Amino acid sequence: MDTMNTNGTTRQYGAAIALVSGVYSLLSATTGSGMMSSNSGLLMALLGVIVIVHGVALLTPYSSRLGNASGPLMIGYSLVMLLNQALVGVTGSMNWGMGSGMESGMNGGMGGGMSGGMGSSMTAGMGWDLGMVALAVLMLLSGFIMTNRRTDSSGM
Repeated sequence: MDTMNTNGTTRQYGAAIALVSGVYSLLSATTGSGMMSSNSGLLMALLGVIVIVHGVALLTPYSSRLGNASGPLMIGYSLVMLLNQALVGVTGSMNWGMGSGMESGMNGGMGGGMSGGMGSSMTAGMGWDLGMVALAVLMLLSGFIMTNRRTDSSGM
């Protein structure tokens, strides 16, 4: 057990979590209907790309250049993911409640009752993406582990 490279193993686990989280984030942002036109979707697509690049970097010899920053970066990514999910869950809107109000004005014509009802039921169903929350919590724990397991000689 003493010969096991725990820093290398921790780095590989961190990379796996980053890759899965990044791909999930990117796919959920780009394949959802209307996600890319929302604040939440754009944030998650951008974050997904960044997390994927970080995960790939952890699997290369360049991981040593990240030094001790990988753990705190993972913590930061996960907090952004959790904050995004909290805003979507609390506001019920992929734009975090910052809609322009154009939808209700444009739908207020002859079919206003039906359009208004349809729109509110569509956004009322939106909420937390529990898969994203689970991956963000896992990434947060991974970040704490990576931060606490670093050594002075090899970093993470």
